[in-house]
Order: sequence, then C-alpha cells, then structure tokens
Amino acid sequence: MTAESPRWAKSSYSGNGGQCVEVATNLVGTVPVRDSKNPDGPVLGFGAEAFGVFLAGVKAG
Repeated sequence: MTAESPRWAKSSYSGNGGQCVEVATNLVGTVPVRDSKNPDGPVLGFGAEAFGVFLAGVKAG
C-alpha cells in the first residue's frame, strides 16, 4: 500500500496578494499546512481534531 499524496487547496478568500496558506484536504487524521508561496518548503502537520477546533474558533470570531 502506498501513501496518498496531499491534495493541496487554497481558501476561496486567497485573493489578497499572495499571503496565503494551503491545506491538504484528503489525508485522514492529519491536516498538513504550508505556505502557498513556498510549496517545496516546510509543512506543518496538525491533528484533525485540533485543526477542527481551530476552524470552529476562527468561524466564531
């Protein structure tokens, strides 16, 4: 079995001059995040549950 490659996506709000992050949306259990300007640079990995809590906080303001 081979590991699935991340499928990177930017926010639909990313039209602000390139100051964006990308999130891989297809991996189970982890959410990788990277700088869209440096796709070959470092990737931060967050647990899916922790990232969900973060998103809920962002949406709540």
